[in-house]
Amino acid sequence: MNPITNKKIAIVGGGPGGLTLARLLQQKGANVTVYERDANPHVRVQGATLDLHHDSGLLALQEAGLMDAFKAAYRPGADQTRIVDKAGKILFDDEFNDSNDLFRPEIDRGPLRKLLLDSLQPDTVVWDSHLLSLSPSGNGWQLDFKKGSSAFADLVIAADGANSKIRPLITPVKPFYSGITIVEGSVYDAETKVSAIHTLLMGGKIFALGDEKTLIVSSKGDGSLVFYTGCQTDEFWFRDNGIDFSDRTQVLNWFKTTFSGWDTGWLELIENASFPLTLRPQYCMPVDQTWDALPNLTMLGDAAHLMPPYAGEGVNMAMLDALELSNCLTSGAYTNTQTAIAEYENQMRARASEVARLTLAQTASLHSSDAIPNLLDLFNQTE
Repeated sequence: MNPITNKKIAIVGGGPGGLTLARLLQQKGANVTVYERDANPHVRVQGATLDLHHDSGLLALQEAGLMDAFKAAYRPGADQTRIVDKAGKILFDDEFNDSNDLFRPEIDRGPLRKLLLDSLQPDTVVWDSHLLSLSPSGNGWQLDFKKGSSAFADLVIAADGANSKIRPLITPVKPFYSGITIVEGSVYDAETKVSAIHTLLMGGKIFALGDEKTLIVSSKGDGSLVFYTGCQTDEFWFRDNGIDFSDRTQVLNWFKTTFSGWDTGWLELIENASFPLTLRPQYCMPVDQTWDALPNLTMLGDAAHLMPPYAGEGVNMAMLDALELSNCLTSGAYTNTQTAIAEYENQMRARASEVARLTLAQTASLHSSDAIPNLLDLFNQTE
């Protein structure tokens, strides 16, 4: 017997963390349903490639019995990283391999989602399930969805990301603004449309730094690239900037002004991007957050410990959360779900606190006047 024997478990959110948890729990015989807001599994998954770390994301895949599937789907060479200045001058060119501490194999979000979905029992995921509300029902919860359906679960796990609807039922603690807002865009058929940047990219990542700003460019397996500008702005600049980010001319003017002094070659990204661009103010949960464990509700990933992306830890943290939570929920060492959840949450908060501190320090460093020497020192320390 373990704490979840004969219990119906609902995971809200079908991202890497939620799907990894579903796989791990099903391996232990648990009754699991994943409710995902996407209309179907074929909705285009945006975003850059994900670098999985040996002690977190890859460890979870190994425990889930999915390393062969991962090796068939990951992108060799996509972990190559170039550091350049605002003129595009190459300052660091990695030579990582699987014996290097910085080697972190990359996989696109789409293939990662597919291999996780393929590992689940049929009909585990209920698509088009946009959660409207979660309300107590007996010793469990009633989930009500936008499409008009509802469901019951004895135990609910929030894997519903940065804007989690479920988190406020666990804790009133809210994230704080990190000081940085990202503007994100994609260029399809990058080899043809932005050939110079495509050549510089070499199928990997570019970190362009200067003037307390960042421009990160990442290749994808479908021939596209994703770019992210990072600038220090007021918290509500995304709302109050007066720029129409669906208008290429306005965005070009913004980029020329904001990145004044940068090589004009970077303008290719804006000139060939798909519009509209996406504005993402970056938030972080307090590093000292705490709450009392509940008997039938918990959370993982960004819902639990949102932080900026500048240390590459987000998806890895979510997948390690999934591994630790599944271990606690299926362990005979705990007599009830509340004890198991408390143990998981204590581990998770301690780990997330340390990573959040490092991430905030890295975020500040990359957007400082010493960004280039700081990042070069970081990479050279592990050479």
